Amino acid sequence: MTDLPWSLRFPSTSPSDPAPGPAAVQRRWVDDVALVDWESGPFSGVRGPRQIAETGDDYLIVSVLGAGSAVFRQDGHDWLLRPGDALSWESRRPARVTAREPVVVRSLIVRSRLLDDAGCWMRMGEPARGPMPEMQLLRSYLDSLSTSLPQLSGAAVVAARNALLELGWGALQSASLPARREAVERYLESHLGDRGLSAEQVAAANSISVRTLTRLFSDAGATFTGVLRAKRIARVREELLTGDATIAALARRWGFVDSSHLNRRFRAVHGMSPEEYRGRGARTRDAPPSEPLEEI
Repeated sequence: MTDLPWSLRFPSTSPSDPAPGPAAVQRRWVDDVALVDWESGPFSGVRGPRQIAETGDDYLIVSVLGAGSAVFRQDGHDWLLRPGDALSWESRRPARVTAREPVVVRSLIVRSRLLDDAGCWMRMGEPARGPMPEMQLLRSYLDSLSTSLPQLSGAAVVAARNALLELGWGALQSASLPARREAVERYLESHLGDRGLSAEQVAAANSISVRTLTRLFSDAGATFTGVLRAKRIARVREELLTGDATIAALARRWGFVDSSHLNRRFRAVHGMSPEEYRGRGARTRDAPPSEPLEEI
């Protein structure tokens, strides 16, 4: 799929025929970004510890499937890729790929640190699917760039490289943000009792930057702090209605500094203290059922 080290196997077409290799591999440079076109018959490939050690540097690879289909595996995820789909993956992590039919793949290979320096913070994520407008724009740009690259001057190549990074980043971020937010929210749910939970900790645990973490919530009109606080308040509210733990115990359990801190935050949301909320819930449960209306 790229010219990075892989252990590849190409099944033979018959017992007497040797196994075929890739039909064509072509690499071009867009300044410091490698553009690799790879065409092959059915194959399977593995990047294990030896291939990772041979790579030398950390790269982010964006592979766009032009024809055929393939299953790509990394970090416990299996992704089925079809024509037009794009997937970002990392050279430093083990990976497997299987294609049971001929495939055409175009890949961008970028040093990870260059993306971070440019503010295009990307990591492995959900594929960007072909019908997305962002993907259609990226594929169109890659097609145009592959034909015009030999004629471009040095300054134009640098400009083309910058545009390529921005387009790739935009397309893949659009695909991966919803899935990443879902993963972040699952992490929050399992760590609500951690009083020192911070944006930096959550970002690191989910392999994203604090900037990306902020965007996950701002795109939905929320903030990381606000979502975390709302989830904690919701847990306290549930336990006020279903249990008999003290306010101090609930504060400790759900990450508040103390009962005064919980009181302030709870009143700001519900307009009453936790004790008042619990009392109102108890009165509602104990109230007799309303009398049925008499028929006229």
